[in-house]
Amino acid sequence: MAIPNVKIAEVFDELADLLEIEGANPFRVRAYRNAARAIEAFPQNLAERARSGASLPRIAGIGADLEGKIRVIAATRRLPQLEELGKRVPAGVRALLKIPGLGPKRVRALRQSRGIESLSALEKAARAHEIRSIPGFGIKTEERILTELARQAGHEPKRLMLSVVEQSAAPLLAELEAMPGVARAEVAGSYRRRQETVGDVDLLVACGPGKAGDIIERFTRLEEVAEVVTKGGKRSTVLLYSGLQVDLRIVPEPSYGAALVYFTGSKAHNIAIRSLALRLGLKINEYGVYRGTRRIAGRTEQEVYAALGLPFIPPELREDRGEVEAALRDELPSLVTLADIRGDLHAHTLATDGKGTIGEMAEAARELGYEYLAITDHSRHLTVARGQTPDRLRQQLKMIDRFNARLAKTGAGITLLKGAEVDILEDGRLDFPDSLLASLDFTVCSVHFKFELPGARQTERVLRAMDNRHFNILGHATGRLIDRRPPYAIDVARITQGARERGCILELNSQPDRLDLNDIYAKAAKEAGVRLAISTDSHSPGHLRNMRFGVAQARRAWLEPRDVINTLPLEDLRKLLKR
Repeated sequence: MAIPNVKIAEVFDELADLLEIEGANPFRVRAYRNAARAIEAFPQNLAERARSGASLPRIAGIGADLEGKIRVIAATRRLPQLEELGKRVPAGVRALLKIPGLGPKRVRALRQSRGIESLSALEKAARAHEIRSIPGFGIKTEERILTELARQAGHEPKRLMLSVVEQSAAPLLAELEAMPGVARAEVAGSYRRRQETVGDVDLLVACGPGKAGDIIERFTRLEEVAEVVTKGGKRSTVLLYSGLQVDLRIVPEPSYGAALVYFTGSKAHNIAIRSLALRLGLKINEYGVYRGTRRIAGRTEQEVYAALGLPFIPPELREDRGEVEAALRDELPSLVTLADIRGDLHAHTLATDGKGTIGEMAEAARELGYEYLAITDHSRHLTVARGQTPDRLRQQLKMIDRFNARLAKTGAGITLLKGAEVDILEDGRLDFPDSLLASLDFTVCSVHFKFELPGARQTERVLRAMDNRHFNILGHATGRLIDRRPPYAIDVARITQGARERGCILELNSQPDRLDLNDIYAKAAKEAGVRLAISTDSHSPGHLRNMRFGVAQARRAWLEPRDVINTLPLEDLRKLLKR
């Protein structure tokens, strides 16, 4: 199994980090970062293409030199240039990069101003209040550093983003399904429940008698396996080169459904259905549902739930948040699916920090069968993303009109919506004048700076922005980046109530490192009567496919198609967006 794109991207990201710590040419650093983003977003596995000897597809920002490095990584899973850099930058300095909020620029500043080259030195300096005086840090940063160091000292198990795990788990499952003797196979655990992060991967296989040993042997010899931890007759644990731990369990076909329920979890859900079984005079475990010593169900999940008097409960709901009680009342939600999505309401182009033209983004959306795609490039305040001035935005709106005219003539079946991702300024004003905002189909309004404001001020800032009648959708409401940046202080309950009162929409951002709103907040929004937009915040054509992560998060939040505005036909959507 070839190395996934995300791992190639990680090599280039690490290379950029170490070069930046050393003070290398910023253009060189940026080239590696841009390459990493482009590789991560590319829909095809580049290592497979490289190892087959085929030419690599043309990707913006990747020339002959970077292509050569991709081929080296694909063939050897290493890059000599990175290893050489690793010798020059001490391991303790590299460890500092694991602290959320400490990027290479800050690590370089810590090293230069205080000689900090290890986590222990960082903690000592923070406790002595020496960090806050370094330019670009401050008291809150110092406090966050101490909090994160304390968390790491608790040895919390490392969890990976769902999207990262998917790049290893999906091809691994495909290889298992192709093995002789495998009747059924599935990835269970938190991966199947589509949690935003995953600790390890549980693979479940059903096979006929006498086949388990051969399947275990083939599994432990897969190319992606770096180390075999345990190897038994019906179970094996391995570590992949990606660092992911994978547990394979083989069960007989009559027990497959019961085992899938059990190993999908969650633990709390399993306790809830086990308690229900006891009340019914039954016993349930990973082998089946029993009345006395007689197994009455177990071959399929549907059979297991039916034996308990329940309809099938989708894996995303199995968190013991009322799903068993709802199932008993026959009130489970009809969860939104990817097929329900008619368009994407948050996408960027080359006009700001995107990697695709308007035409390329439109074509990618058309290929997904979308009815509409919104172009929402950044507003002027976000200079780091080359945010648009009012004049540039007006020019883009005319361009979109011309595109729509051409698309209508060709019968492409897709419409581009005129939008913008508008910065919410510190005082709650929007970054463009009302006269310009009025010319848009709708706005996505987001916080991109002043994350450190106290919770009350941050909340009032957003509520004041919502008072503007041109405010439609609140983008990535808490500003978090999973494992990299905590949410800023904001009262999400007040924001949700404010959205309901003003007729605003909350975004469920599908970027795998955002998934913002989280499932708890999104479920609370539904219960408050606030509708959501599941959007990808795409920065390249390939990013549009991240919609599946947002839909999975929405399903975990119990959202139905009626709760999501981009399940609406275009004309109904236009009416809804008029405040």
